[in-house]
Order: sequence, then structure tokens, then C-alpha cells
Amino acid sequence: MTILTSAVASAQFDVHSHMIPESYLEAVKAHGMEMDEGFPIPAWNAGDHLKFMDEAGIQTSVLTMPAPQPYFGDGAQSAAICRKYNEEAAALKALHPGRFLFCAALPLPDVDKAVEEARYALEVLGADGVKLATNSYGQYLGDPELEPLMAYLNSRKAVIITHPHKPSDVNDRLIAAVPLASYEYLAETTRAILNMVAHDVLVRYPDLKVVVPHCGSFLPNALPRVKGLLPVMVNQGYMQPVDVDANISRLYFDLAGAATDDAIESLLTITEPSHILYGSDYPYVAAQALVGAKKSLEARLASHGLDPQAIFTDNAARLFGADIPVRKYGDRIIRLAEIDVDPAQLETYLAFAKEVGTVSMSTEPGVVGLFSMQDKANPCKVYILEVYADQEAYQAHLQTAHFKKYKEGTADMVKSLKLIDTNPMVTATLNKSAIR
Repeated sequence: MTILTSAVASAQFDVHSHMIPESYLEAVKAHGMEMDEGFPIPAWNAGDHLKFMDEAGIQTSVLTMPAPQPYFGDGAQSAAICRKYNEEAAALKALHPGRFLFCAALPLPDVDKAVEEARYALEVLGADGVKLATNSYGQYLGDPELEPLMAYLNSRKAVIITHPHKPSDVNDRLIAAVPLASYEYLAETTRAILNMVAHDVLVRYPDLKVVVPHCGSFLPNALPRVKGLLPVMVNQGYMQPVDVDANISRLYFDLAGAATDDAIESLLTITEPSHILYGSDYPYVAAQALVGAKKSLEARLASHGLDPQAIFTDNAARLFGADIPVRKYGDRIIRLAEIDVDPAQLETYLAFAKEVGTVSMSTEPGVVGLFSMQDKANPCKVYILEVYADQEAYQAHLQTAHFKKYKEGTADMVKSLKLIDTNPMVTATLNKSAIR
């Protein structure tokens, strides 16, 4: 059989994007830090961000503050900058309902002011989580001085978006030749997460939901070495016993950056599909390049046993508690349509079938899948595997203008139509992230 159409449903989430307002840029430039990370901070505005989202098929983007951390030695000044940023993000979220979420910026390394801002952002502004740098001027995630902040965030069951920043000590000549983002960001993320693991943060605070960027960075490579060295270090009194796997199992991972086949396979050695999320890193990568990379990623996920619907939508919706119904597999309608098409009108029919499949998948969240196939031996025999979220979604689909156009336009092209309602026989053979 030849597959004609296949697509990912709508309402997709991007958990890794940045808001860069003028207020933040002015603060950074006032202290000569616009090149602190070794490359320019890109231009950004909400209109261009929404345009990118529409072109990429992204319904909702999670906004965070970029690097560098706006701390210039004065905790009160940093708190004011973060407050301004968070209020602007909250206003943007309110202006475009359903399009933007935001994770609040916190004025670290001042822990007291960070707790105060986290409380205001989460309880007053309605922030969807917080963003934490891997380190704030030498204060790394996992460090004991962050315990009050972690305790508060755990009490709120908060989502934490982590993001690499410049290490506290780095060779400036080296990063001028080899940009931070190409290597050191991955190492920086890895050392910060391993520091959290070494202090058992994720087990001691089990309600934290921590998102690790860039395909897990170097964690898939580092964890086997950590597990091998840990017993030796514990026996010699240099470390306390920790359950590495228990800590890592609580992490989520985004696919921002170079989500190559090798990177995806490596990531799957340390996590499960339900903890993998899509991220773009907009605007640090050009919109056109991101749109192309996203389409390529959609096409490749299935080859790794991953459900695109879960990666692009459902996992993030659950993580952020978004208002998207999470249905069990048994609620779905799974049906096979067997169609005999008039040979003289086959090409016209196929055009109609392609159009209704594409429009349905891009505009109807309740249409989970429409897979059209032709019999190789008899191309006029067409099969369509239809998957709907539930009966309500199916009935709504029948009333859409694009389905009616297909139904009426092909009425004289279809010689016979047989509809076969089905039930999955062995759900254990299904991708776990698709069962929900």
C-alpha cells in the first residue's frame, strides 16, 4: 500500500522559547553585558513570535528570560528588573489567550528576593512556572543555599524550566573561538543537573517538575560514569548515597537544539517518551530554519517509536495543566474505511482525500489520525484509517465545511464504501505515550 496522507494534530506546545523585551535589553546594555554569553542577543517582538508560531503550527509557546541573568551586584535592582519582566510576560499572556505561557524570572543569587518574586509571580501574576539558570554567578542548581527556594517551589508543585548560562569561570579566548552554545552550554546544563542529583534535590522535593533543555545535553553520556563512580566516592566518604535513577526519572527533557537521530536515541536511554517535549529555542534560531527542522522532526519521531501527538502536544499539556482534555485510549473511535473509486476519476478523488486529511488534522484537535492508503495491486481500492478522540469529536468532524466538501465533491466518484469499526487487540504493543 502507498500512504497518501499523515499529519500531527494541532494545539502543539513549544516549551523552549524566549521573550526579550526592551526593558530587559536596556538593563543588560546599561551594564555592558549584551555580549556576556559570547554572541548577540537577538531581536524579538510578540508579532514576529506569533507569526513564527503560526507558520510552524504551534498553538502555545512557553516564554522565559534569556541569558545573561540580570544581576549586577544589587539584589533590589535585580528584583525590579525581574518584576518588570514578569509583569510584561503576564500582560502578553493575557493579551493572547492560549498562545503564550510564561515561566517567571527570579533575581538570583539573592535567594530571599527570589522566593519573594516566585511567590508574587505564581500566586499573583499567574505564572506557569519559573525559569532557573544553571548557575547565577557561581550559585549552581543543587547548592544548599537554594533550599528555601526549592522548598517553596515544591509546595507549589512548580514547573522549573532550566537553561544554561555562562559558567562562573570561563576562558574568554576559548569561548570567542568556540561559542558557548556549541559545547559549554551542554556541559553547563549537565553539571548543574548532576549537582542537583548529588544533593538528592529531585527525590527530596518530589513535586518539582524540572525541564532539562537541549536533548538532555551530556547527561546520557555522563550518567553511566556517575553510577560507576558513586559507590567508590560513597565508600571513601566523599559523597552521600543517592538514588541516581530516582532523581533522573523525575526530569523532563526538551528537544531544542540539534535533535538528531543519535541524540534522540541517547535521550531514550535515560527517560521515557512521556517526559519528552518539543522546544524551538526561538528567537535564537531563525524562524525559517526552525519551521523546516520541526517538519523534519515530525517525520522522524515515529522511527524512534515516539508518538508525535505526545511529543508536540500531550506531554506538555499534562505538565502545565493546560485545558486540553486528556482521554484514555479506549475513548477513541478507530475505524477503517474501504473505498472503491471510479478509475476515470481516481486522481481527482485523491486530491479531495489529501485536502480533507490535511485540513482536518491541522484544524481539528479531536481528529487524532487520518491515514489514507492505496492498494498497490489495485490503486482504485483506497483505505482510510480514521482515529477520533471520541464520539463528540467524530460528530463535530462530520459537520465541518471541509468534510462536507469532500463528501459532496466525491459522491459520484465512489463506487462503494464500507466502514469497519474496530477495537485495538493488544494495547501492550502500542507506544506507551499514545495510550495516555
